[in-house]
Amino acid sequence: MTTPHRLTETELAELLPGEWMIGATNFPMWLKGDRLSPSFEYRDRGGSPLSLDDTVAYLTAEGERKTIVGVDRWKAGRFVWRGQGLLRLFTSTWTVAAASDDGEFAVIRFSKSLATPAGVDVIARAGVDPHELRAAIAADTARYDLEHEEFASLTWLDFAGAADPRG
Repeated sequence: MTTPHRLTETELAELLPGEWMIGATNFPMWLKGDRLSPSFEYRDRGGSPLSLDDTVAYLTAEGERKTIVGVDRWKAGRFVWRGQGLLRLFTSTWTVAAASDDGEFAVIRFSKSLATPAGVDVIARAGVDPHELRAAIAADTARYDLEHEEFASLTWLDFAGAADPRG
């Protein structure tokens, strides 16, 4: 069995900046059907410890683009997210559980917060084939720090925000 490699702050600073699509999730926010085509964009703010501008974007069912903006700060082996604007009162914590060797996809684990349950997202760069992504994760769930039950709980998205009809 493969064990996941815990990414260092330096590795995360190289991996995360840029845009990511959600390939699979068990996070209710993305499964209700009213937030489609979810994506994350991270921008390194510079300095130490690692700090990222974090923009979550999605489309409403009516096709309107919405964003959630915050800042992620690296602290004690995890990121602490704090919202901006009206969301500045909210915080949450998350980690990158594991990433592919080529940095084209990763598994993110979110802790329970006051506003959200714990959850898992599989994120991928543009151009990653959703079926290949699923096969890679399924082939070695332990490497990506997923229990079999967690893997089974994921809903796979087609990167256009709709659930994959094949489950």
